[in-house]
Amino acid sequence: MARRLRAVLSIPVLVALVLGGVRVKGSVDTWQAADDAVRVAELVQAANKYASDAINERDVSVIPLLKGDRTAKAVVQARGVTDEDARAFDTAVAHMPKNAGLLRRVELVRTGEQQLPTVRRNAFTSRLSGVQTEESYHLVQHPLMVMSNELGFGSNNQASFGRTLYAISLTQAAKSLIRSIGTHLLAEDRGNLASGELATQLTSFRSYAYLEQVALQEYAGAGTADDMARLRKALAAADKRGEQQRDEAAADAKAAGRSYTAPPAMDKMISEISTGKTTAQLAAEGITPESFFAASTLGFDAYRSIEVNLTDTALASAHDIADDARRDAITNAVLVLSSVLMAFLLAAWVARSMTIRMRRLSAAAIEIAGQQLPALITRMSRAMPGQTAPRVAPIPITSTDEIGEVARAFDNVHREAVRLAAEQALLRGNINTIFTNLSRRNQSLIERQLALITDLEGAETDPDQLENLFRLDHLATRVRRNGENLLVLGGEKPAHQWDRPTPLVDVIRAAASEVEQYERVAFSGIPEAEIHGRAVTDLVHLLAELLENATEFSSPHSEVRVTATHLADGRIMLEIHDKGIGLPAEDFAPINHKLANPPTVDADISQHMGLFVVGRLAGRHGIRVQLRPSGEESGTTSLVMLPDTITYRTADDETTAGTPAPPAFHDAQDPFSNREGWHDRGADTPPARRAPTHSRSAAPWGTVE
Repeated sequence: MARRLRAVLSIPVLVALVLGGVRVKGSVDTWQAADDAVRVAELVQAANKYASDAINERDVSVIPLLKGDRTAKAVVQARGVTDEDARAFDTAVAHMPKNAGLLRRVELVRTGEQQLPTVRRNAFTSRLSGVQTEESYHLVQHPLMVMSNELGFGSNNQASFGRTLYAISLTQAAKSLIRSIGTHLLAEDRGNLASGELATQLTSFRSYAYLEQVALQEYAGAGTADDMARLRKALAAADKRGEQQRDEAAADAKAAGRSYTAPPAMDKMISEISTGKTTAQLAAEGITPESFFAASTLGFDAYRSIEVNLTDTALASAHDIADDARRDAITNAVLVLSSVLMAFLLAAWVARSMTIRMRRLSAAAIEIAGQQLPALITRMSRAMPGQTAPRVAPIPITSTDEIGEVARAFDNVHREAVRLAAEQALLRGNINTIFTNLSRRNQSLIERQLALITDLEGAETDPDQLENLFRLDHLATRVRRNGENLLVLGGEKPAHQWDRPTPLVDVIRAAASEVEQYERVAFSGIPEAEIHGRAVTDLVHLLAELLENATEFSSPHSEVRVTATHLADGRIMLEIHDKGIGLPAEDFAPINHKLANPPTVDADISQHMGLFVVGRLAGRHGIRVQLRPSGEESGTTSLVMLPDTITYRTADDETTAGTPAPPAFHDAQDPFSNREGWHDRGADTPPARRAPTHSRSAAPWGTVE
């Protein structure tokens, strides 16, 4: 029961554990996703820096490479920065989430990186023209730039965050191409250009200037108001920085005694270069390779600052989300585990509490049903009529739940059983009273009848009539014994008792005189012992019932032998042997059980009155009665063990105190160790015949000549 109860209570705990596990798993998954977002942001940050430095390497290398100085410091330094970015990018790739989209993008970057050494080796040579050189860096820069689309986890504008970063990266790339191609146009000797190459350069220059404006519009459409404000602020700072640079250049020229023409605004410079004017014409307007590179670098750096800000913001946001997710996961795990633990402990406590109370209820119910109630009913069945039923102690469970209700219900059943037992005891008491009243009424009539028969016997001289009177006298004696049986069943004790010890042989003779076929009873080996006066009347009655059964259910031509043995411990063993029809072997055990434990009066008394009477009489004085199969061919042996509390050993019998038991029982320490049963062979036996010399007026049983 305890296991089933724990199983039932564990179900909600398991459900809570599953639901809590789902919640914890969701938190852990969010934490994992946020951690992946952090690594993606780190990858995008590294990719954008790698892309920016790669195209910056191209831009700063234009003038040195056009001059043929391939080992210029600016070139070597720029390429070193790009290579360092490549290694940082590789580290970020090693830690990035291994999903299909990122792996595909990284594979495109690797394809572009494979072309970078060739581009560097052939840049601005006959093998790779100017525009081709400038556009070849796109093989590395563009795959790195498009990784920006992987950003946006946890941001307010998640759908457009990557698009915004991509737009500003595209703007920066367009500005870089404008700077690179414009510087190339201003620094290279156009006379060395192939036919149509200048037109190609100018077309590309104008296209990338247009692309810059398109990218800015894309940024404005994807970005937030804060993003646009940040861009305006960066461009304004760039314009201010440009003015400072022009002022410084003018001051330096004036100090050196040179003339100085201030370059126009960036838009004007792009427009003038796009017209195809010569470098001399452009220089007259202040548009030189140095002024153009410096002015375009300001825009490039402004765009790059926005790009860095976006990647830093994305990375910081991802870190914050990851920290929150980690904290939530740990908090949820602790809460779920604590809740499940508390639920488990509570369920275990409830189960243990219910189990203890159920065990207490079960133990109390078993004790009441198996011990208290039977003992109480037995005690009340022997109580005096009218005695109040004892108060029933309730089961010590005071809870108001279902277990308490069962305990109260069982208390009600217990009280009802006790009440019924009290009613039955009262009913039995009333029946015993009826038995007693009927017996005493009949006893007075029988005594008068016996007195009349005795008078007739004294006056009769005809032997035949005297024999008939004797038979009538014996029949009346039998009727009186039946009346005495009713007194025994009613719990009454004999009205007349002896006040002095009586020899055992006289007790046996008196019992035999109660039997109709008294002449078939033979005595042998009766020891010299006396019976206490208080037990004489009951012992005569007990032996008379046993002798009556023995004579009635055995052949009329056989003897019923009565023997006795005085045991060493003071007890006396009486044995009554007959050669009658005997009993089935399986009947001895239940009959002997009833002899040792006389049942209460019920309907079975009409069929086994002798069984009830012998058991009641034996119980009064501690006498033990038992039936056994006879050791001969047929018949039954009745054993009657008289305790030393009702026997007296005479002086002549002292020498026989050590006489052993008869051979049939010599192998047993206790002749009653084998408990078999009693069989009352006839509840309605024929009329008894008393001895002709018996006088009912002398004693309740008389004497035998």
